[in-house]
Amino acid sequence: MAPPNKRVKKDDGDAKADGEPAFQMRNPSHIKNKMKRQLVMQKFRKEKKEAKKAAQLKRRREAEEMGEEAPAKMEPRTIDNTREKEVTMVSNEGDEEIEADERDDEFASIFANEETPKLMITTRPFPSGELYHFIKDLMDLLPNSFYYKRGTFDIKEIVQFASNKKFTHLVVLSEKSKICNGMLVSRLPEGPTAFFKVSNVKLTSSIKERGRRTNHQPELILNNFSTRLGHRVGRFLGSLFEHQPEFEGHQVVTFHNQRDFIFVRHHRYTFENEKKARLQEIGPRFTMKLRWLQQGTFDTKFGEYEWIHKQHQLDTSRRKFHL
Repeated sequence: MAPPNKRVKKDDGDAKADGEPAFQMRNPSHIKNKMKRQLVMQKFRKEKKEAKKAAQLKRRREAEEMGEEAPAKMEPRTIDNTREKEVTMVSNEGDEEIEADERDDEFASIFANEETPKLMITTRPFPSGELYHFIKDLMDLLPNSFYYKRGTFDIKEIVQFASNKKFTHLVVLSEKSKICNGMLVSRLPEGPTAFFKVSNVKLTSSIKERGRRTNHQPELILNNFSTRLGHRVGRFLGSLFEHQPEFEGHQVVTFHNQRDFIFVRHHRYTFENEKKARLQEIGPRFTMKLRWLQQGTFDTKFGEYEWIHKQHQLDTSRRKFHL
């Protein structure tokens, strides 16, 4: 009698058992053996990477052969480059109306170097000891800034005191769980006032291979503020600095707006040669997000708001930004 047919066991680790390359096996979960399953996945990733690299080289050679007739390089779709157009978007060519407004706004005297910024920094009542480390770093970031203990005074009294002392700005810090989470900035004596949510705080002491700050006046970069509101916020932040940078210090403070988050960085740059420059972070590092902008100094009851973030009314799309 003929022996019964034996089932031939298929080697699950053989990537080409079906005559297909390993990178086409998209779901090896049917393989029971864990080690073989890992080997198949490793081979899958390796062959997929090699196929991708080969396709890139092929496209590059074809583009070199075609020369000027080569098709344009495709750009990936991102939230930034598919941003919805705002009605108040400002063109790069310049707008006479905006330039006229900026010549007469509350920050014009500072940008024209007719007034030197002088900042008063204070906190919420009874701050934690950890907040003082951030205050120290903030005073290193903002030239000509001075810390005053809050005590039991309310903000309106502090505004009056700071105005009498000829301060140009008042900065009030708040905190949660011993970490700074809010920053109120007011232009004195007549406003405006803005409140920013603060997140992702990293103190200077926790930055590896950091540089040391010098007493030189830093350069200032205000990047990607593209709407009317963005221009106003950018000028507000720019008014915290004197606009006579000392280039020999090689220090730069950056306010980079991306998706309405303002990333604050402090760097030193050095030139390695005529073509390359190297950056060294000085610190601190944190992120700001505008919550409201109010005309005049701080007044929550009767103050007139220029803009306030209302999540359910304004955040109707992931691709809509306001700065």
